[in-house]
Amino acid sequence: MRFYSCLGAFVSLALAGAAGAQEQGLELKDLVAEALRNNPEILASQKRYEAARQRPSQAASLPDPTLSLGYSANGNPLPGTGLGTQPTSNIGFSFTQEFPYPGKLRLRGEISSKEADAELAQYTLVERNVILRLTQAFYRLQHTYPAQEVLDRNHALLETLLRIIEARYAAGQGSQQEAFKTQTELSVLETKRIQLERERRTREAEINSLLNRPAGTAVGQPVEPHVHEIAMTLDEIKARGLDAAPELRRDQKMVERSELSLNLARKEVYPDYALTGGYYYMGGMPPMYQVRADIKLPLYFGRKQHAGVAEQWQTLAEARHAYAAAGQSIGFRIEDAYLAAQSSYQLLNLYLNTVIPQAHLALQSSLTAYQTGTADFLSVFTNHIMVVDYEMNYHEEMLNFHLAVSRLEELTGLDLTKEGQR
Repeated sequence: MRFYSCLGAFVSLALAGAAGAQEQGLELKDLVAEALRNNPEILASQKRYEAARQRPSQAASLPDPTLSLGYSANGNPLPGTGLGTQPTSNIGFSFTQEFPYPGKLRLRGEISSKEADAELAQYTLVERNVILRLTQAFYRLQHTYPAQEVLDRNHALLETLLRIIEARYAAGQGSQQEAFKTQTELSVLETKRIQLERERRTREAEINSLLNRPAGTAVGQPVEPHVHEIAMTLDEIKARGLDAAPELRRDQKMVERSELSLNLARKEVYPDYALTGGYYYMGGMPPMYQVRADIKLPLYFGRKQHAGVAEQWQTLAEARHAYAAAGQSIGFRIEDAYLAAQSSYQLLNLYLNTVIPQAHLALQSSLTAYQTGTADFLSVFTNHIMVVDYEMNYHEEMLNFHLAVSRLEELTGLDLTKEGQR
C-alpha cells in the first residue's frame, strides 16, 4: 500500500507543470531608466561630451589682443624725462591683435566641432554598452529562477523515487544500487543549486554596481521575458544597424576631423600676421601715432609645415582604415548575434513543442509500465533525468536568445524585443 502511494505521488509530481509563478515586479525598463540617471560611466561620458561642446567657439575665436604700456625717456630713466623737449621722449600705449591667415580659424572651429560630434557618438556608445551589461545581467538573474524551479521539482521527484525504492527494497523487489544512484543524483542537484545561488548573487551585485547602488541592496525577482521572433531580416538589420551604429558614427567623425586637419596643415604655409596701433604723448610737441603690421615668414616650410602635412596624411589614412575595420567588425558581430538569436529561437520551439512533450510521454509510458511490472526502474529514472535535462536546456536557450537579442540591440540601436519591429 505504501509502495503504490509513493508511486502515485511520483506520477503526480513528474507530470505536474511548474508551480504558479510568484509575484514578480522587477522590470528591465525601470532598471535602464535608473542606470541612465545614476551610472557613473554614463555620467562621466556625458560630461566629456558637454565639455567638448565648449571647444568649437574657443578654437574659432581670435587670440586675445595685447595692450602695451610704456614710455621713452632721454637723460635718465624716470618717466616723463625729456617730454616736450626731446622728440624721442614719450608716454603711450599700443594695442596688438594677431590674425591667423584667413580660413584657419574656421577650420579649427570645424575640427573641434567634429571632435564634439565624435564625443556624442562615444557617449551614445557608452550608454548602449552599460545598458547591454545591465540587460544581460537582468536576463542571467531571471534565468536563475526558472532553473531553480526545475531543480526544486527534480529534487522533489528524486526524493519520491527514493521512497519508492525503499518501499520496493523492503518488499524484496528493489536493490541498493537504485538507492545509491538516486542519492548520487540528489547530491549532484545540490551542487547545481549552489552554483545557481552563486550566479544569482553575482548578477544582483552586478546590477547594483551598474546602478550605483550600495552593495547588498535588494534587487528582486525579474519579470519573465517574452519571446518574439525577430521580424526583420539580417540584411535589414545590417543596413539599419550600420547607419545607426554609434561606433561607426564616431569613426566617421574622426575621418572628417582628419580631413579638416589636413586642410589646416596645408594652410600653415600661409603666414599669420598681427596689427598694432599705438598713441604716444609727446608733452608740448604734437602726439605720435603708430601703426604696424607683423607678418610671420614660413621660411622653414620644408622642415616644419611639410612634415605637418605628411603627419596629417598618415592620420587621415589611419582614421579611414579604422572606420573600415569598425564597419567590418560591426557587420560580423551583427550577423553572429542574429544567427545566435535565430538558432536559439528555433531550438526553443523545438524543445517546447516537440522534445519536452515527447520526453514527458516517454516518462509517463515508462511509469505506467513500471507500475504493471513490465519495465524496470532504470528506464523510469533515465526518462525522468531526460525530462529535467530538456527543461534546463529550454531555459538555457531562452537565456541565449535574450542575450543575443540584447547584443543586436546594443550594436544597432533597434528595439527588437517587441512584436512588429518593421
